[in-house]
Amino acid sequence: MEYKRKVDKGRIPTCNIMGVNIAAINMEWLVQYLKKNLSEIKGDYICVSNVHTTVTSYEDAAYCAIQNGGLMAIPDGGPLSTVGRKRGHKNMERTTGPSLMGEIFEISAEKGYRHYFFGSKEETLEVLYQKLTENYPGIQIAGMYSPPFRPLTEEEDKAVIERINEANPDFVWIGLGAPKQEKWIYDNLRFTCAKAAIGVGGSFDVMAGNIKRAPKIYRKFGLEWLYRLIKQPSRFKRMMKLPEFAILIILKRNVK
Repeated sequence: MEYKRKVDKGRIPTCNIMGVNIAAINMEWLVQYLKKNLSEIKGDYICVSNVHTTVTSYEDAAYCAIQNGGLMAIPDGGPLSTVGRKRGHKNMERTTGPSLMGEIFEISAEKGYRHYFFGSKEETLEVLYQKLTENYPGIQIAGMYSPPFRPLTEEEDKAVIERINEANPDFVWIGLGAPKQEKWIYDNLRFTCAKAAIGVGGSFDVMAGNIKRAPKIYRKFGLEWLYRLIKQPSRFKRMMKLPEFAILIILKRNVK
């Protein structure tokens, strides 16, 4: 079965960075786009892209196809928006997972949006539910599910999809981490009733308060990665994608 997209991707400005078509947008543009087109995004997905996912895509053609196969790949990583601006996309700015979630949650009661959360630990989902209902009065949480820490069987995948279909959400937020979450979305959620599936990595922990976002001074200068590394040294291997990204960009003369 081939997915037939109802909205025109050609209207979404993009900047090709190492083979990935990163949306050359900012948060205001993104929220307005989702508000206007949500009813037409049934079964589609959005990738929240950063240096890690971009370098991984460069090294893995199948994953690159997934990044480019969705509705859009938004620039979560500061270096991506920096490259985009150097290439002439003056309004291109970071659109991080937690920030996007917050913007959508703010208007959810007014718009009647329903949300489903898939991923993370059970205790994190419990705290997340409490935080969201406290901070966003009237928000509709259609369901939450913490999968086992292993690949799901075909039967388990089918059961999850059925559960999501029954919940009838507008947004399905996937917190499995990249590249696992994008692959799972591509394989399972393109034909569900959800209006939009979005892989947001560790954003569940951020929204639940388990992980603090970097202070504004770090975010202003695109150093949120450094703050995360200081707080979570276990991310060192993942962060090594940053110098690899810089080297590849320079060697390929991709920065104008």
